[in-house]
Amino acid sequence: MPLNVPNILTWIRILMIPLVIGVFYVPEVWLSSWHRNLIATALFGAAAVTDWLDGYLARRLNQMSAFGEFLDPVADKLIVVGALVVLLHLARVDALVALVIIGREIAISALREWMAKVGQAKSVAVAAIGKLKTVSQMIAIPLLLYNDALFKLLDCHVLGTVLINVAAVLTVVSMLYYLRKALPYAGARG
Repeated sequence: MPLNVPNILTWIRILMIPLVIGVFYVPEVWLSSWHRNLIATALFGAAAVTDWLDGYLARRLNQMSAFGEFLDPVADKLIVVGALVVLLHLARVDALVALVIIGREIAISALREWMAKVGQAKSVAVAAIGKLKTVSQMIAIPLLLYNDALFKLLDCHVLGTVLINVAAVLTVVSMLYYLRKALPYAGARG
């Protein structure tokens, strides 16, 4: 495992997952609901920034590695799934929406692994629809974690709910896109 700046940032993102989740288990006498929401939002936001930053630095510093290419999407999926489970527990996201998003992540990960085994990994490389889905999720989740009015103008819960529902639709569309790309190789053996 190459130890470089991009991989360190990815590991930091993975270490943030229990913090995002754990802040909601801190006793109310230590942190109010508002403070929990604020801290979880800030941690998730920092994790989202490290997601962009590690990819940028890997390309900029020419520190791309096979391990980093493996670990980065795993970290992304873990932080999203962890946040969705918390949001589900807090009743801030619909169970069906969480199931669709989490189920897609598992299915596409398995599909990518299988496509790599049959030598067609590039056939299911990240597409624009997948990136759009990720952007929608990465905006919706912090809004739902914050779950309060922002500057007394923006209802984060309402906007977050709209965006997470958009993300769920994009999740299904992107999954169908990747499945269609993989269909010609359905008979291939790895």
